[in-house]
Amino acid sequence: MRSDSTQEVVRPRTSERRGGLAAWLLIVFLVAVSLAVVLIPVWLIQPFKPQTGRGLELSYLLRRWAPAVTVFGSAGALALALWLWRGTARWWRKLGLIVLVALTLVPLWFARQNHFEWMFKPLSAPAYARTQEAGFVSDADKVIAIQLNAEAAAYPVRQLAYHHVVPDVVGGVPVVVTY
Repeated sequence: MRSDSTQEVVRPRTSERRGGLAAWLLIVFLVAVSLAVVLIPVWLIQPFKPQTGRGLELSYLLRRWAPAVTVFGSAGALALALWLWRGTARWWRKLGLIVLVALTLVPLWFARQNHFEWMFKPLSAPAYARTQEAGFVSDADKVIAIQLNAEAAAYPVRQLAYHHVVPDVVGGVPVVVTY
């Protein structure tokens, strides 16, 4: 009788390897889509950069879809990562799964923020000048003008383009001027 001390090497079937590869690719795809629905509007809508109507349409469409898409992306990535985790023995693959799932959490949070407001600095201490004293405004400058109760005010568009929102009181009426 001969005792064979060799062990049989068990290799995963090709279909199992393909399933694991497909799951990894799907996680990467979910991360990419989650990041894209949040980053494309940020890239398209930038202060002082020319914008197109088509780009604005796409930005607003993606902003509406982003909360649902990022929830689906994070949930899907987490489910796939948990499924892959039990069959993954190598530490660097487990670290890769953790990083990929963490990458879906960033757009998940960001999709629920109004980051467009972060781009513009509010006017913390607005100062006003009479027309005769406003040497920083030329005759060719565009302004947004308002007249209420026999009082008038004008807001230079060049300055509003950076601050976007100016609270004021004109003719005893609180107003918010925006551009």
